[in-house]
Amino acid sequence: MIKNNIPNAITSLNGLCGALAVIAAFEGVNDTLWGLSGYQLAALLIALAAVADFLDGLSARLLHAVSGIGKELDSLSDLVSFGLAPAMMILNVMRAAQPESALCYIAVLLPVFGALRLARFNVDTRQTTSFIGLPIPANAIFWIGMTDFYATHHDMNQWVVVVLIMLLSWLMVCNLPMFSLKLHSFAFKDTWAQYLLIAGAVALVLLMGLPGLAATIALYVVLSLAHNTVKPQAPAQS
Repeated sequence: MIKNNIPNAITSLNGLCGALAVIAAFEGVNDTLWGLSGYQLAALLIALAAVADFLDGLSARLLHAVSGIGKELDSLSDLVSFGLAPAMMILNVMRAAQPESALCYIAVLLPVFGALRLARFNVDTRQTTSFIGLPIPANAIFWIGMTDFYATHHDMNQWVVVVLIMLLSWLMVCNLPMFSLKLHSFAFKDTWAQYLLIAGAVALVLLMGLPGLAATIALYVVLSLAHNTVKPQAPAQS
């Protein structure tokens, strides 16, 4: 029983970090712990949730403790950590920049479409070695970068952020095939998109800092479109 519940315990840490990230996000640009603003602390907690999200699947495979409950718990935790938490980050930073504007509340679309994306993923029989639509962790990565950019550019038009919120929401539920970072071969001809994404991510973050994460997800979408053109992805068994 202890062995079987280790992955679920790690998944619960994912959800806990996500819940704490939501709380931190409501501090917006105000200072919190360790000199971090609210949105920065939320971003750190989302990163910790992502580590737990990786480790729960790894531990489940190593311990042969994969279960239906674990799958559902993982989706519920992901919704909080990678859907709701990043939405609250951008919502509160937008509200701090322009308190008189109600446009920030468009951010609630992100957890709604994130829930649709996760529900579809759980019943879709095509998403094992690749994805259909933007994975919800990628949504969180984008908004960590975009929120940091917006927090330092208060004069940025909020309608740009609104359009991006709608675009990311649509990307999570669209039928665009997107490659996975899991390498099934080290041959460049088979994994060129993954290698280019990793190299691009390193370069963008070094050049731009946290906003480079948003640019990395944009690159991921572009590379997926190119990957589909060069080598269309066959639907995979889930």
